[in-house]
Formats: sequence, structure tokens, C-alpha cells
Amino acid sequence: MGRKAKITKEMVLEAAYELLDEAGISAVAIKNIATKLGCSTQPVSWLFGSMTELKKDLWMYAGEKLWSDLPDRMAGKDAVDAFFASGVKYISIACDHPNVFRFLNVDDPITTIGESVLGDQSIFMEQMNRQAVEALAKEYKIPKKKIGEAVQNAVIYTHGLSVMMIWDNYRLPKETACRMIFDMGMKLLLDIGIDVSDRKWGKK
Repeated sequence: MGRKAKITKEMVLEAAYELLDEAGISAVAIKNIATKLGCSTQPVSWLFGSMTELKKDLWMYAGEKLWSDLPDRMAGKDAVDAFFASGVKYISIACDHPNVFRFLNVDDPITTIGESVLGDQSIFMEQMNRQAVEALAKEYKIPKKKIGEAVQNAVIYTHGLSVMMIWDNYRLPKETACRMIFDMGMKLLLDIGIDVSDRKWGKK
């Protein structure tokens, strides 16, 4: 009889991610994960100790899985195009993986995970937003405070529209939503003195 495959944390997290993506966080349970892996519940429980720890690791795993390609998407782009690429990525996750987006960006982590994963950090303090401020300020010689306000407004708009996209009754075509992000971003940058008048939607 063949030796049973060893169940690893990576295997458990991938199975949990698939359940999350398919049916939402309520489907992420030890029994369901074990069934998906074709094993007993014992190795799943032993690896994480509690659902709180499993969900906390899942939060980090899901974020890395969905965002890991962003540096490649931004590589070689100027500050404006890189800024837009991050916004399109954000709303694309909401469109393509609504259950995962909700878990990462909408649900209260204290309720779903049992603790705050990012501590006191605000969505406006995320690394990609800080990088956008730095890059735009450097390229266009505009004060960081002024750039920061525009980036914050862009984040608010993008997040709000993305939340709408996870619900069937409010969902727009993905292409429409991405263009709305582009149009608003261009307006916000024009308002602070960055000339983006030559940038057109879909222009290579």
C-alpha cells in the first residue's frame, strides 16, 4: 500500500483559499478543508491549532496570491501609469474574486478572523499608496501632502466602486468599472496640476 502524502500548511491554505474563492469565508471550515484534501481533520487542526490562526494565515496567503504580480504589472511604467495599474488591479480582484475581496477588504477582521490583522494601519497607509505618493511627487515636483490628498480620494473612489462590484445587484461590466477608475484618477491628477490631458483610455 502506498505511503500517504504528507499534508503541509501550503496544501491546507490552498484548499482553504479555493473554498473561500468558491463560496466565501463561511465555507472555510476544518471539515471542508479535510474533505477537499482527502484527509482526516487531524492534520489540519494540528498544523494551525485553531480556526483563528488558520484564517489569519489565509488572510496573508490570499493577499499574497492575488497581489504578487503587481510589481510586474507596474515595471517600466511611469508614475501615472503605475498608479492606474494598481487601481485596475484592485477593482479586478473585486470583479474576478468577489468572495476573496470581501474577506480581505470588506469584512471586519475582528469578526471573521478574531483579531485585527493590520493593527491600527489604515487602508490609506498601505505600501502601494505610499509608493504612489512618493513616485508622483518625485516625477512631477508636487508637494507630497497635495499628492497624498489626491491618492486618498482615488483610494476612496476605487474602494467604493470595488465594493459595489462584489454584489450582483450593483455590478457593472468590468471594462466599464476600470474605465471609471481611469477617468476619476485622471481628473484627480489634473486637479492638482499634473498634465494628463494626453492620456486616453485604452491608449498604448
